[in-house]
Amino acid sequence: MVSALIADLFESHRAHLLSVAYRLTGSVGDAEDAVQESWLRLAGTHQSEIDDLRVWLTTTVSRICLDHLRTAATRRETYVGQWLPEPIVTGVAPSSRPDSLESVVRGEEYRMAVMVALETLTPPQRVALVLHDGAAVPFEEIADVLGVSADDASQLAVQAREAVAGVPTAVSDVEHEAAVRRLLVALATDEVDAVATALHPDAVLIGDANGTTSTVVKIVGGAERIARFMLELVRKHGIGYSEQAATRYEFATVNGQLGLVMNLDSETEEQDWHPARVVGFTVRDGLIWGTYDHANPAKLTGVRLS
Repeated sequence: MVSALIADLFESHRAHLLSVAYRLTGSVGDAEDAVQESWLRLAGTHQSEIDDLRVWLTTTVSRICLDHLRTAATRRETYVGQWLPEPIVTGVAPSSRPDSLESVVRGEEYRMAVMVALETLTPPQRVALVLHDGAAVPFEEIADVLGVSADDASQLAVQAREAVAGVPTAVSDVEHEAAVRRLLVALATDEVDAVATALHPDAVLIGDANGTTSTVVKIVGGAERIARFMLELVRKHGIGYSEQAATRYEFATVNGQLGLVMNLDSETEEQDWHPARVVGFTVRDGLIWGTYDHANPAKLTGVRLS
């Protein structure tokens, strides 16, 4: 009875733990692994050692994620090109039986622009910000996770907030969708000027493929440069919405707002060579400000369209 009760209590916190772990690691697989590891640690801990189960689980998951963050830099040294957080991709229509990850991305703090900004933080800064501002964990508890004083933990959160302050505020879903569809109409014209007008003057494009397929290796800035790259990509892979397109795209929700999934429907041998990719967007002032080209198949485990 006690074991069953603990299991039920743990499950009641699973979505919260996944949300914390995903924001800390930027990886669906690592987040799920961290949550599973926290369950194993809970099973080996006497109940008398736990005052508040939610706080205990949150800090336990954070310690696991902190270990991951401290070793991630070494693993990325051989990575080709830019590193994007792994997207969480769901169907446009809400699932009748949403899983925990689908629930995770409903908040603005999980938008891709925010997740990209979190990647610029040091591991201690990221933990301090996510735990305090995102999970309401007191600085005393955060200090214990990080092995620093409460004042130092507070200062780390201040530094992190300053570092992510430039991230555009998420627009409404209606405004976001209108901007994405405007870009797609412009791409169909095959004209650089038309595409550039759908992009914000300060637009950025970030690609992540780890050398597996064509995308930008460095961050591209500026509407015209991005427009030229987008058109080149469309031409090379035959990207379109029609049934005749070599690589057909479909709409999906990418970290909470409208994006594109490409080639998931492909079953013919002629199309097997095309890479699956997910494209997410950030909108600012009614125009596309951020474009995130996720083209590394190893980082598309968050695709859940059914």
